[in-house]
Amino acid sequence: MHITQGTFSYLPPLSDVQIRAQVQYCLDQDWAVSIEFTDDPHPRNAYWDMWGLPMFDVKDSAGVMNEVQACRAAKPERYIRVNGYDRRYGRQTVGLSFIVQRPKNEPGFRLERQESTDRVIRYTLHSYATDKPEGERY
Repeated sequence: MHITQGTFSYLPPLSDVQIRAQVQYCLDQDWAVSIEFTDDPHPRNAYWDMWGLPMFDVKDSAGVMNEVQACRAAKPERYIRVNGYDRRYGRQTVGLSFIVQRPKNEPGFRLERQESTDRVIRYTLHSYATDKPEGERY
């Protein structure tokens, strides 16, 4: 299973050169860049762990790429994404977000069906990753 989240989710994984070009685009737009990671990639999981602090003052993509490499080394079996925050609207708005690393084995999701009164059917996505406790998922 290949989790599809973010701007380039339906494309093959980006190379480091392509990641650096997208980071440079964010910096050229005067967007703050941050790096986040998680072991629960559920689409409604908006609370990924942040790697360090957002890089408000970084102007060169090499600095961001150094942090991406450090995060990859420290979290080799986690999803890692880069976010570019557009501050033009006066609030935290993500202008660009994309995954830069995935675990070797992505367990995927199952669809759970619940039947209720009046023939109402509800569906829920359940991540196989959450069957194990945090830190032991991959």
